[in-house]
Amino acid sequence: MQEASYLLTDEQMAQFITQGYLVLRNDLPDQLHEKVMNQIHFSLMEEGNPGNNILPRVPDIQKFFETPIVKGALTSILGPEYYLHPHRHCHYNQPHNQKPGGGEWHKDGYWSAMRSHRPWWAMIFYYTQPVTEQLGPTAIMPGSQYKEKFPGHDKPFTLPTGPAGTMVLVHFDLWHKASLNTSSMDRYMLKFQFARLRPPASPSWNNQVKEFPCPAGNHDYPFHRVWSDVWHWLRGAKTIAVSQDDGDAAQLATLLGEASEDDALDAAYRLAGMGEAGIQALLHVLQNGTNVSAMRAAYALPAAGTAAIDGLIALLGHPEERKRAFACFALGMIGAPGDGTEQTLIHALSDDSVWVRRNAAEALGMLASPSAQAVEALARILQESVRQESVDQSDKAAAKKDHIINQDYIQNKIGYTAALSLLRIGKYGKADEVVKALEPALSSSDRYVRAYAFEALSYLRSAEAVDVLLRYHRTARWCPDTHKASSF
Repeated sequence: MQEASYLLTDEQMAQFITQGYLVLRNDLPDQLHEKVMNQIHFSLMEEGNPGNNILPRVPDIQKFFETPIVKGALTSILGPEYYLHPHRHCHYNQPHNQKPGGGEWHKDGYWSAMRSHRPWWAMIFYYTQPVTEQLGPTAIMPGSQYKEKFPGHDKPFTLPTGPAGTMVLVHFDLWHKASLNTSSMDRYMLKFQFARLRPPASPSWNNQVKEFPCPAGNHDYPFHRVWSDVWHWLRGAKTIAVSQDDGDAAQLATLLGEASEDDALDAAYRLAGMGEAGIQALLHVLQNGTNVSAMRAAYALPAAGTAAIDGLIALLGHPEERKRAFACFALGMIGAPGDGTEQTLIHALSDDSVWVRRNAAEALGMLASPSAQAVEALARILQESVRQESVDQSDKAAAKKDHIINQDYIQNKIGYTAALSLLRIGKYGKADEVVKALEPALSSSDRYVRAYAFEALSYLRSAEAVDVLLRYHRTARWCPDTHKASSF
């Protein structure tokens, strides 16, 4: 655990939960930031943007993320075990190189089967130079992380600024865009992404209060119940307290299909806190509602805790793949151990739908106390997915479906998700069986399967895992000093 002085406060956590971001400063020497910026500039000018290779191309960047302030902030949000994701990028904003107003508002492409209100993922926008509004920092829309739809161009946004070493820690789903650089200087921003590896068992920040410290004037805000659920989940609570809400469950359930996301999510989370009547209403929507209303029910059901598990397990027999996938997602977010949940998810790994199998594989990796059998099942489907990469076109065909179409950056979706879950829970299985599955994954055609397999082997640290890693490293090692202008 990080020194308490570097962990976030309750006030900072409340801001992250409600606003979706925190501006922090990494107090490192200006010389280091300038050195990194010069190396980035050279790479961009002479070689092109290195993309995912920005870290091995400029190794000093690693020092930015090893400081107590960064570790403390990430530990507070993602827990003591988190993973520096292999996707990263250097955003280069040249003077006047965009249309008026800057770039397009967007959420980053996500890496899970579904987005999550609970922070399993986070990003850092890091500036290597003093950044002003004129320099074109990344614009962020506070509080927009729980909205699937773009909130609108009329909504307020902010342009975080500060000295070299300024970083913006953001909820992964926060709406953001590049702003217009009106200065005469180039602007560099490093985007790095991080993943939580374990569900929270207790607060990992300087937590002093049990109840969510809602910012003044926001107690009636539609997302108040979402915020409260995230707060209690981060504190390690298994269920939320049943509220005294005397609303009509059936009437509230009709709101889940409304066009207004604010009202729909408020109604969904109200139902989650109403006990059995609310849970049954949410399960009914998940079973019979539209895709949109069912998804909103799936987001809210984890807030009901273990009381929703039996109903979700029953939905794994639903004829529609979306409904089965939503049920897997909700079971994973609840994360409660138990033979019923685990066996159901293991069985779902054989579902006809790629998307259901992905959600089941990810959900197994989110269980608080998985068994060796769950690890064995994940290892088996990872091996099979890698073996089938060159001959099986089913994943490519499935990728054309509307609910997966925006994840074409993941080629082997089953293998990718299984490898991520093995990174999270592989240590609960037999090391030799896990290594046997991970070693061929190092040769996957999907670069992220390879990256997850490498990291999962690093976490295992068995003699067999280390031997595989050493052999892989000999050929995979990157030399950051080799480029087209170097002589040797």
